[in-house]
Amino acid sequence: MKSIELFAGIGGLGMGCELAGFEPLAVIEWNKWACETLRENKERGYPLVSGWSLHEGDVRDFDWNCLTDTVDLVSGGPPCQPFSLGGKHRANADRRDMFPSAVEFVRRLRPRAFVFENVKGLTRSSFANYFQYIQLQLEFPEATIRSGETWEDHLRRLQVEKSSGRRRKTGLTYNVVTTLVNAADHGVPQRRERVFIVGFRSDLGVEWSFPRPTHGLDALLHDQWVTGDYWRKHGLEQPAVPERFAQRARMLAQSLLPPDTLPWRTVRDALAGLPDPTSAAALGISDHRFQDGARAYPGHTGSPLDLPAKTLKAGDHGVPGGENMMVRDDGTVRYFTARESARLQTFPDGFKLHGTWSEAMRQIGNAVPVMLARRVAASVAERLIENEARALSLAGMAKKESA
Repeated sequence: MKSIELFAGIGGLGMGCELAGFEPLAVIEWNKWACETLRENKERGYPLVSGWSLHEGDVRDFDWNCLTDTVDLVSGGPPCQPFSLGGKHRANADRRDMFPSAVEFVRRLRPRAFVFENVKGLTRSSFANYFQYIQLQLEFPEATIRSGETWEDHLRRLQVEKSSGRRRKTGLTYNVVTTLVNAADHGVPQRRERVFIVGFRSDLGVEWSFPRPTHGLDALLHDQWVTGDYWRKHGLEQPAVPERFAQRARMLAQSLLPPDTLPWRTVRDALAGLPDPTSAAALGISDHRFQDGARAYPGHTGSPLDLPAKTLKAGDHGVPGGENMMVRDDGTVRYFTARESARLQTFPDGFKLHGTWSEAMRQIGNAVPVMLARRVAASVAERLIENEARALSLAGMAKKESA
């Protein structure tokens, strides 16, 4: 199955899609540092990116003539700054809003499916109309905005199209599903909430819903405070139950059935095997250098070792303090190294990051966790393969009947 990756960053979503069986025909990214990271790994022959055709530049300037094959999947993470909780909240008024370009790729390539990822801020009430506008454009990509028409007028026209059902009978339409996801619920050692917008071309008749969570907080608390398995796994003595979890731990201990998911993965789980960056053992490990200057202050207290990390963030000017720090066992704080941050985003250790620590952390903070991307893309691939098999079966039956 063929795909194209927009707004690729350092390839978290693209790598997840490739792990799920998609072959990228083109990978598009404008940021020079992210492109340098991808190029460096490609030149080193890193397996997941070695075959990528990287196009450095604005997606609006993409040369469509380079695509000769049918595209099954369009994926990407349009820049999140217009919708980020830490941004200026300008949405459609922000020149960095790339959803119109994402819609254009869907319209022109007519993929069997698409997967777009963005920040939780996109779902805030102040963006409700524009969020609906994005979904309706992806649902009816051929109902383009007219000359002189405002986006609000276009939204109203799309709402009429949807309510009438006329366009569903002709033209290109998609069945669109939007889901707010916590990455920790899918095995990522980080509490990272993101919106996924997934669509299947309507003529395929595919029914899809977001994969069910595989990991949970209750299962982690059960391992920590009921069985103690978590502490034994890490070779530690079981500490006293924190007050905030004491009541829940008692309820779990009294339950007849254990939790039906795997435990949330913690910072300690993710960093197992990595030496302290201040030790001599860390010298030969790529991107694992100690960065001084971490300070805790109200609202910026760092990530405890025995829970999933807080959301890693990029920031406009370097690295936000609290979100990209760990709290050591003795209560002191330090910054995560770039390698540790990559692990928290489920990038493999063999993947190198280009640039300074601050630049590498920005790249990681903007990325989609590889394993979350793989889980979503694998679910999409499964439906597309089932659809193709069903189509082949029906074609075979029709051929027999006509013989």
